[in-house]
Formats: sequence, structure tokens, C-alpha cells
Amino acid sequence: MKNFYRQKLQNLQENGLLRNRKTVFGPQGPHLQADGQTLLAFASNDYLGLASHPDLIRAAHEALDRYGLGAGASALISGHSEPVAQLELALASWLGQERVLHFSTGYMANLGAIPALVGEGGAVFSDALNHACLIDGIRLARPSSLTVYPHGDLARLEEGLSRCEAAEKWIITDGVFSMDGDIAPLAELVTLAERHDARVLVDDAHGFGVLGDEGRGTLSHLGLNSPRVVYMATLGKAAGVFGAFIAASAEVIEWLLQRARTYIFTTGTPPVLAAACVASLERIRQDGFRRERLKQLGRQLQEGAQGLPWKLLPSETAIHPLIVGDNFTVTRIAQALQQQGLWVPAIRPPTVPPGSARLRISLSAQHEPAHVERLLAALRSAA
Repeated sequence: MKNFYRQKLQNLQENGLLRNRKTVFGPQGPHLQADGQTLLAFASNDYLGLASHPDLIRAAHEALDRYGLGAGASALISGHSEPVAQLELALASWLGQERVLHFSTGYMANLGAIPALVGEGGAVFSDALNHACLIDGIRLARPSSLTVYPHGDLARLEEGLSRCEAAEKWIITDGVFSMDGDIAPLAELVTLAERHDARVLVDDAHGFGVLGDEGRGTLSHLGLNSPRVVYMATLGKAAGVFGAFIAASAEVIEWLLQRARTYIFTTGTPPVLAAACVASLERIRQDGFRRERLKQLGRQLQEGAQGLPWKLLPSETAIHPLIVGDNFTVTRIAQALQQQGLWVPAIRPPTVPPGSARLRISLSAQHEPAHVERLLAALRSAA
């Protein structure tokens, strides 16, 4: 068996696909201490710079003193703590949703919700660039039919919906695509759902906190409010903490509480994390300057990258992918940047399609314009 996996690892190495991880010392921020080196980091999903905010730390300390650490049991046994209940109520009220259910992670939310919602005989229509947790949730659901439509191709999607005779039809999509930074055409997806009696599940992990009125996410950004939409988002990216939630009608949430296996059969979220998330919501709501900073930095990056030999995909989110193409070339560029003290992750297949290896540049509200200029100068020198 050892030789079997040694050969598999060798194959990854030979194809430029072997991944490595760095050990980070200290808190999140624009500068990270990693493996003995101080790096200006464009690698984090801490988009609003809240992961080390004193308000969140203070709330966590207070909850730690009051509730201790672990939840002790699953939520339906004895692990549904007061801070988690408060977080669910706060999210539902702020988002204008009837009810919210909190999950331990976004991956767990999708792995639990999709099989519970799709049901026997259900049909699923999935965008080709959906995140792995959506793909795996769909696999667990075992829908009667699955259509993977080309990224954002509304004509192909409607063609499939028109032919579908299933009693239940689900369109499943990211709100902001994590490796491309673009926004799903949600208004058009909702229109198609209404026309063909379907429902839409939106994973807004990378839109929540960044887009929309007060950071309410991609639906708010596009002015959408539809009972056909089930909304999922995470609390470990722009919110700066950990966890995830699904927001929908009271009946949908109660059904998930009763049937989502990743909610029922896992230990409840530690109260200290939920308390920090409640504090984070206040910062998201009140600190509009953080979202404005992201927009300004994004414009600066987009304009400054015009002369580079690689294509920077257009983006109005915090994610700005620089498409390089070749696995070895993108790794070489990432290493050259690291030698100059910058951390920009090289993303390769299977995370992205073959031939589209890229640098995934993630901006944070804690970055300064000088940081972006330093990145652009390093990219020019690495060309």
C-alpha cells in the first residue's frame, strides 16, 4: 500500500499538482508570519479584516468565561447553546428571513441541506464552476437527474428545465464563484425558477459581508427577495470567525433541522464562536468603510494589471484571479513572489479546470494601496 500511494504522490509531483501548506504564527492580517518568514499576504478570505478585531475577541473572552469551551453534544441533544440561538435570530432578522439554521461549516451545511431538500425523484441543475461542497452535496442527494450546465449559460439551463418532468427541480449555484470572483446571474436564475416551477439554492460564502446593503450579500446586491430561494452563507470568511448558516422559510428550516444529517449527527458549535459571530454582525452592518476600501483596492488592482502578460479576470468582489494557464508556470510565479515577501496562492486542478491554473489574489479591507502597488511591481518583475 505504501508503494501504491508513493506512486500517486509522484504523479502529482510530476504534473505540478502537489500541494503544500504553510504554518501561520500569530493572528490574521495583511502580514502573516509563515514558516519563519513575514509575508504580505493576498491569500486569506478574511475579506473585511475582522478575524482579529478587538470587538470579536472581547465577545469571545466573555463567552468563554460564561459558557466554557465545547458544546458537549449535538444541537438536538444538549448542544444548542444560547449564543447560537441568539446568532440564528440575529441573522434571520437582519436578512429579512423567517428563520435561520446554524451549521458548523459551509461544507457541512451543503452536505446536509442538499440531500435533505432535493428528495427522491428530484432533479438538480448545477453550474459547472460550483464549489466542491455543492458538488459533493449533490452527489449525496442522488437526484433522479443531474444537469451540469456550462458556467452562467442561461440558455442551456432553460433548455434543460424545459425538458425536465421531475416534480421537484433545483437550480444550485454559488453566489460569488470562489475561484473566478464573478457573480452568478441570480436575477435570471430566479426568473427561470418561476417560469419552470423550480427552486434555487445559493451558496453565498464569498458574497456575504462583502456585497449588498450593509453587507447582506449577493441577493441584496442584486435586489432579490424570492420565496423560491434558499440562502446559505459562511461565517469564517468576511465575518472572520467560523461556521455557516442556511436562511429560508420556517418550514424549510424546520425540515432541515429534522433531516439534515450533518446538523443532527455532529457536536454543536462552541458557544464562544457563536458569540464572536454575533459581534461580527455588528461590525459588518456598521463598518461600511470596509466594503468601500475593498472596492477601491479592487479598482486599483484591475487598472494596474493591464500591462501584465497574464489576464486578470474582471471582478467587483474581493477575489481577483490572475489566469496563468500552466501548472508549473503558476507555481514558479508564486515562488518568485514569495522570494519577494508576498504570499499569493497558486491554484491548480482539480480546484480549477485543466489549463486554467491561476494566482488567486484575495483582497482585504486591511490592505493598503501601497500593498497593492507592491504586489503589482512584484508581478511585473516575475513576468
